[in-house]
Amino acid sequence: MKILVRNLDRSTTEEELTILFSEFGAVQSCSLVMDKATGVSKGFGFLEMPKPGEAKAAIKNLNQKTVGKNAIRVKKADQKQNNEQR
Repeated sequence: MKILVRNLDRSTTEEELTILFSEFGAVQSCSLVMDKATGVSKGFGFLEMPKPGEAKAAIKNLNQKTVGKNAIRVKKADQKQNNEQR
């Protein structure tokens, strides 16, 4: 299942996100969306978790969790959001 994570602190790394989500199961991939001009995170990213049950547990438990200075928003990514990343 592809998961969208929004409202990330700009200093949050892919490694930190992977560790956070791996508490709920296997993380297949993690990618932050970066500003091409500055190389700084745009404050959102995507994770892929192969087992839907684990992904749903991560979404339920991590939505509105404070990471860094921000309360992150976590939900299942829809097809449109998946395409925007490319």
